[in-house]
Amino acid sequence: MARRELMPGQKRITPGVIGGELLTVAWFAFSLFPILWMILLSLKSTADQQVTFFSFSPTLENFSYVLGGDTGANLRSGLIESLITSIGAVLVSLVIGIPAAYAAGRWKYKGSDDLMFQMLSFRFAPELMVLLPLFLIYKSLGLLDTRLGLIWVLQLVTMPLVVWILRSYFQDLPADLEQAALLDGYTRTQAFIRVALPLVRPGIAAGALLSFIFAWNSYVFPLVLANSKIKTVTVAIGTYQGGGGQVFYNHAAAAALIGALPPLILALCIQRYLVRGLSFGAVKA
Repeated sequence: MARRELMPGQKRITPGVIGGELLTVAWFAFSLFPILWMILLSLKSTADQQVTFFSFSPTLENFSYVLGGDTGANLRSGLIESLITSIGAVLVSLVIGIPAAYAAGRWKYKGSDDLMFQMLSFRFAPELMVLLPLFLIYKSLGLLDTRLGLIWVLQLVTMPLVVWILRSYFQDLPADLEQAALLDGYTRTQAFIRVALPLVRPGIAAGALLSFIFAWNSYVFPLVLANSKIKTVTVAIGTYQGGGGQVFYNHAAAAALIGALPPLILALCIQRYLVRGLSFGAVKA
């Protein structure tokens, strides 16, 4: 009996296909399980935080505790400080990184690829490796526990990401468009701003969002370089774990879920640009 022809996009149902689908579902469930555990933990009372799975009475008291009154001061101020420093770091990275990415994508010279790799290597370097020199430099310059100092150190995390994403975007952009603008009387700067820049908006949105997430999630730098007057949300979450032998995992879980909302909301708002920016080859080397 002849095999039935498959329509475009269809796959034959075989044991290998079924096994692959089951493995995908299992991996997906395993990846989401910590998030489910965090949600369940945030709904437990202090007496039930050691209870396994669903055998507890859900409550929203943890969220009101970490947001209300004096107990919520750390989280509220942490959210504000994280917004200010993360947005500041992203803006600095975009202002400096976009022209740098344009130059790296348009002009090739001996050692240009090595220079780009060196910039990317800063992103891969462990934060602890540069923490002590940065602490001494910040102490001598009076930048410890300041917003300016925290913004400046966070842009070290976000800048390489912006440059690498937009560099590939500018490389894929036909140079003939800018040449036509130059023939029309535009200067190089005008051609960059009016022609090239609008065409890479999806890449800018993707780079800005990923940079914001990296800056928002940074923990080591804010913990060491700013942990008294300036306390970000990642550091503030740790204050709800308790002390003196008593641990409040439920409070920390509620604070962590609240702290994860701003980047999630931002990602949903610019989802269209994010998907387009990452699907156009903007993250290729």
